[in-house]
Amino acid sequence: MSILIDSETRLMIQGITGNEGNFHAGQMLSYGTNIVAGVTPGKGGDWVLGGKVPVFDSVKTAVEMTGANATVIFVPSRFAADAVLEAADAGIPLIVCITEGIPVKEMLRVKAVIDRQNVMLIGPNSPGIIAPPYAKVGIIPSTITQKGSVGIVSRSGTLTYEVMYALKQAGIGTSTCVGIGGDPIIGNNFRNILSHFEGDPQTDKVILIGEIGGQDEERAAAFISEHMTKPVIGFIAGQAAPPNKRMGHAGAIIEGGVGTAESKIKALKNAGVQVANYPEEIPDLLPKI
Repeated sequence: MSILIDSETRLMIQGITGNEGNFHAGQMLSYGTNIVAGVTPGKGGDWVLGGKVPVFDSVKTAVEMTGANATVIFVPSRFAADAVLEAADAGIPLIVCITEGIPVKEMLRVKAVIDRQNVMLIGPNSPGIIAPPYAKVGIIPSTITQKGSVGIVSRSGTLTYEVMYALKQAGIGTSTCVGIGGDPIIGNNFRNILSHFEGDPQTDKVILIGEIGGQDEERAAAFISEHMTKPVIGFIAGQAAPPNKRMGHAGAIIEGGVGTAESKIKALKNAGVQVANYPEEIPDLLPKI
């Protein structure tokens, strides 16, 4: 059991013939992910990955021919918004967008459309999802994790890798890891993913990895306080960030004193979340909650 993806997921890859898409498609296929199609306009009729995956000109055709029910997007930022909308229009329920740097104006258009449809968008600027040992959708390295009962939801790809590796070194496995993305406008937030973990029988505990900027962690703290029965450990990156400096992700923007590390840590602690001082401390805290 996992959330969002499993061994039955039928994955499509938009941008599969590009360098990044092709490389990571090979990694996902090697992990055991069920890749049923790729999409690159103008390349329909080709086969990639040693003749194992057919390529189509459009998402709609790929869905009709293969029954794909999830897609991961590896297209350049200037095309990524349209790629998301094409997938949503084809009725794909799970869309994972790895691409970063999509203009805010374009993401506002995307958000307005997907919010009216039965679509779950993860990203943009997301490392994807991994559910050991069933499937991975995106770029999270498979070697840094193992099957277990700890759910992870994160805004930072790099910190996600660091925490997962620390857990594996401590003999602790993961049920599912979801990178929600670090751009200012993303498809899903901490609360939505936490609600999935709350209902997942394989997940016993949850790790929330946040960072400065925005108010999503504060809203997550309110959700945890009101709805979560499973224990949560938190970590907030950017505690040593100098004031009035742009840091890291495009989403890590502090305005008017809102979105500071201090405000997020306080909100999480008030919700009963054990907050780690640094990522490597998390494996030591898990047995204590």
